[in-house]
Amino acid sequence: MTSRPDTERLREVFADAAYDITPSPVPLAAIEKASHARRRRRAAGLAVGCGLLLAPLAITAPHIAAPVQTHTAARPATTIPSASAVRVVAPGERVQAAPGVKLWLTKDGKHWSTPDMPEGQFRSAVDGNMGGQGASMQQEPVGKNYFLSGLYMGKGDAARVKVVTQDGTIAGTVVKLAGKPGWGAWYATSKLPKLPHLSVSDKKQVHSFVRSVTVYDTAGHIVAQTILPKYM
Repeated sequence: MTSRPDTERLREVFADAAYDITPSPVPLAAIEKASHARRRRRAAGLAVGCGLLLAPLAITAPHIAAPVQTHTAARPATTIPSASAVRVVAPGERVQAAPGVKLWLTKDGKHWSTPDMPEGQFRSAVDGNMGGQGASMQQEPVGKNYFLSGLYMGKGDAARVKVVTQDGTIAGTVVKLAGKPGWGAWYATSKLPKLPHLSVSDKKQVHSFVRSVTVYDTAGHIVAQTILPKYM
């Protein structure tokens, strides 16, 4: 028994479903060829789509990593201590310089008081002892801290003060009167220093905890400076 061709069976199926529609021969070869072509186009489209999706990731990745490396390499080393504060005061205006310590300026110089000397101390800025330029320094224990202060004289607008001690570098505070009097004061606090044991011959000398005091203007130029010996 010979089976009927596929084309005749398909005609009967379409005829039963459509009744008055006469089916035409079905081009199986063309349908199969078109099906293969569609599968090839889908495969090509998926390959192109995947390539387009991966390409932005490949392009974006270097841009994400590069700024981190550039930022790390360009980070500058910090060599200057943080800027100290500046206080512009009126004559006689008290500044709380440290716990129990007040400092104020008059037209003649620097005044300050401590718990041990509540009546106050004074250093003149007009008696000529500083020679018209430089920085002076007083150091004294106050409670658990060491209070450092002094006067400065020089040209320029003082903006910060750097104090180098035997224990390191600290930033102090500049105190000055309004205008340009050509002088001002500074102060800083530190922990009590550990002074070395002095021999009998050294006991006649006073050990200096402070090594240098430098006052800078806004451009970083030195307004006044003093470098102290280990013993005074």
